[in-house]
Amino acid sequence: MLCGENLSLQRGSNQVLSDISLALESNQIVGVLGPNGAGKSSLLSVLCGELAANEGRVTLEGRALSQWAGAERAQRLAVLPQVSSLGFAFKVEEVVAMGRLPHRTGLERDQAIIDAALQAADARHLVGRSYLALSGGERQRVHLARVLAQLWPGEQGRILLLDEPTSMLDPLHQHTTLQAVRDFADRGAAVLVILHDLNLAARYCDRILLLEAGSMHALDTPERVLNPASLKAVYGIDVLVQPHPERGHPLIIAR
Repeated sequence: MLCGENLSLQRGSNQVLSDISLALESNQIVGVLGPNGAGKSSLLSVLCGELAANEGRVTLEGRALSQWAGAERAQRLAVLPQVSSLGFAFKVEEVVAMGRLPHRTGLERDQAIIDAALQAADARHLVGRSYLALSGGERQRVHLARVLAQLWPGEQGRILLLDEPTSMLDPLHQHTTLQAVRDFADRGAAVLVILHDLNLAARYCDRILLLEAGSMHALDTPERVLNPASLKAVYGIDVLVQPHPERGHPLIIAR
């Protein structure tokens, strides 16, 4: 799978990441949390090869990420950046079809996957509309469908990296988006997702990486990471943490 070992990143005189090690595993979602400037997006950029670490290495299936050919890597690894923009009036289904470009599975198979990915992202009703006519949240769901289509159906050996996929979404679509990601992981994919909402992370993630000023404060289950002491140390907030009355995962309540 995808592994980052002893990753450090420096930009000018700023130490952005310091000695971070992380392995993404099949059937699991790793949530990355931390305040603004903690290094979350930089870590994702290093893990997908967009940025080169000053120290450490990233491997995909035991091979250096840089040694993978572009199309071969894209068949295994998909990235949803924090901001995805297109300046052309593509139809929604054409945007999602871009996720199938690394594959040669044929028009009929690709169309079935595009339809399934749109359904999973709750964007099927947007088919036929111009991408430029969509709201920010609708665009975000279309790009989610695109990366899901790229790796569909989410088997073992597929890795999905998502940078704040719920940032522009209403509460309903925050949950439908993360449930789609959860379903993807349950079919075998390994997922890393950057989130700001502590309760969404507690509900949908198997492990939490809590970053503080570019360093690992904790990496463990939500129950072990999302505790009052850690959240006070990293975010400076006082919280109550109790089990969710129905689901049992941690429920974080600001004091």
